[in-house]
Amino acid sequence: MLKKIKSLVKNIISEKLLLKYHGINNFFASIVYGNPSKKMKVIGITGTKGKSTAANFIWAVLQKNEIKTGVIGTANIRIGNNEFLNTSHMTMPGAMEMQKLLAKMQKSGCEVVVMEVTSEGIKQHRNDNIYYSIGIFTNLSPEHLQSHNNSFKEYKNTKKKFFTQLKEQNAELIIVNNDNEFSHEFLEEDIQKKVTVSMKYAENLDKNISDNIFAVISNITPNKTFFSVNKTEKYALKIGGDKNVENALLAVAVGKHFKLSAEQIQFGFDSLSVIPGRMERIQVGQNFSVFVDYAHEKLSMEFILKTARECVKGTDGKVIILLGAEGGGRDTAKREVMGRQVGKSSKDNGADFVIVSNVDPYEDDPTEIAEGIAIFAEKEGKVRNKNLFVIEDRRAGIAKALQIGKENSNNIVFITGKGSEQSIVISGVSLLWDDRRVVREELQKIL
Repeated sequence: MLKKIKSLVKNIISEKLLLKYHGINNFFASIVYGNPSKKMKVIGITGTKGKSTAANFIWAVLQKNEIKTGVIGTANIRIGNNEFLNTSHMTMPGAMEMQKLLAKMQKSGCEVVVMEVTSEGIKQHRNDNIYYSIGIFTNLSPEHLQSHNNSFKEYKNTKKKFFTQLKEQNAELIIVNNDNEFSHEFLEEDIQKKVTVSMKYAENLDKNISDNIFAVISNITPNKTFFSVNKTEKYALKIGGDKNVENALLAVAVGKHFKLSAEQIQFGFDSLSVIPGRMERIQVGQNFSVFVDYAHEKLSMEFILKTARECVKGTDGKVIILLGAEGGGRDTAKREVMGRQVGKSSKDNGADFVIVSNVDPYEDDPTEIAEGIAIFAEKEGKVRNKNLFVIEDRRAGIAKALQIGKENSNNIVFITGKGSEQSIVISGVSLLWDDRRVVREELQKIL
């Protein structure tokens, strides 16, 4: 019924009219709350992946060095040292809520706000009347295409509109991850200062940019990552994974812009060991590793699998992963991609055991969604009820993953797809849910 109502509304109200409404609403909201973004430095982060992690690294670097900082993002909302989970399924709130949040941060004494900037938010004018001092690009890959007429070009161009906005607002700095194949397109705008970051310095040194920041990783464990910057500065993160170094490099660049030393930046990193639902370790006394992560598409799944394989390398440990895909008109093509990814052999960075379960089916058929993943894991070599299990009930799926994990202390379990989200939508009904809580409850049962 809900799907029919939504379809009827879309037919009655044109997209152009709806977008005009969003634009007017945003303008009105900014007036009501007194344009709070003009009274702070606002840092906008756009890209397909890494926005939440980068935002929290930047918060840690600034906040711990007495620069009061707010965060508005998918995983959480921060006002200085106060943290709140984002209980909605929206990275960028609606115009009125966004301006209200910014005003609250400004009144609480925040000097800086770090915001995730989504393509859907840009398209729906949620980004209008927010004045940015710094813009950051993380990476770009096909995702969220259902909101952009299933066109990657349209998705990319929407992201680029944010950098046009930065130019129009005379922003003082852009920071671009130069390891992404589309980075040059985000460096085209005439901005006062440009900084690139890279994990592939020799390949991606941009001689036209005065400030190139590059990193070399020296060691990775499940709980810590050590790396150097520009061959001289040594850093350590309390969060594992090479992709997190990419995100941390963006924070290093911001720290340097705020005239912080390497020691001050490291002081910030030392204060951050958990980002809600991002490689979040769950420990209740079990002797094997369990992580909850938001990974729900190709890039993030590659990162999870690569990190997991690094962690079990040289041991008899296995990689167990629970995954799923959203319904509600979300990108259906990624089901095959993720099914094939996890279905590959260990030598090809696949998982050893795969559990396919619900994420947010909305009003779609959960069985159809799950089978849309499982069938491709089978084609890559996984065998049903041996190393591939389809368990639609998410709690039961989590319990199965943990039961397999319990068999060896070197095993590593990843529960993916929802991170710290606070609800699950099944048959059009939103139910209270938190993967981290459910994992803890199911672990307690097997201790």
